[in-house]
Amino acid sequence: MPDQNAVIEIRNLHKAYGALEVIKGVDITARKGDVVSLIGSSGSGKSTILRCANLLEDSQQGEIVFKGEPVLWRGSGQGRHPADPKQVLRIRTNLSMVFQQFNLWAHMTILQNVMEAPVTVLGRDKADAEKSAHAYLEKVGISDKHDVYPAQLSGGQQQRAAIARALAMEPEALLFDEPTSALDPELEQEVVRVIKDLATEGRTMMIVTHDMKMASDVSNHVVFLHQGLIEEEGAPADLFGAPKSERLKQFLSSTMAA
Repeated sequence: MPDQNAVIEIRNLHKAYGALEVIKGVDITARKGDVVSLIGSSGSGKSTILRCANLLEDSQQGEIVFKGEPVLWRGSGQGRHPADPKQVLRIRTNLSMVFQQFNLWAHMTILQNVMEAPVTVLGRDKADAEKSAHAYLEKVGISDKHDVYPAQLSGGQQQRAAIARALAMEPEALLFDEPTSALDPELEQEVVRVIKDLATEGRTMMIVTHDMKMASDVSNHVVFLHQGLIEEEGAPADLFGAPKSERLKQFLSSTMAA
């Protein structure tokens, strides 16, 4: 039975690159208002799960369900692809993704970056989109930078602009792929503050992060991945305060010591 409150449901997900199986049967659900953090060593499959959820990568097996609507597939195994391009566009439009490297358009001002997709993808009126864009830049604390180009901003400011751009699509959920790992510690905190504010607002989010403090502070559910499988999951207080598996204990001790 579909979960009525679920925004994203991932069931028995498998993903391989040729002979290398990266995700080996994973179940994750993000309900409305959930903040789900995915943690684990490099190569554990965290970012791949996010990219599969957003249909940026094709998975070979399992279900991806968005607000009760399963993704339709054609073919099987390595030949499996989404069957309906319109469905893919609709789901991607409602799952805004924020990447590690910002991915802002260098030839556009920050305001134009935030306005572009609402106008071209959603067909919004330009004046309305501009008004919204200013509001989202205000929300992330860089309204004074609307007329500058990405290269003129610090990394933290660029990432906040990328978050404003994601919010401008007014998505059902936000997907963050290591949003702070390319930043210096000082700039990292600017971005963490914005993500904390979004969590307080009750926005649905899935976050891949190396920042255990952020995962602990903003999440209501944490998933620890090891070699493409869920090793342990639960409330942040349980995972960080009383980890059960030896692998998670080792991971946390090495991460906290770093």
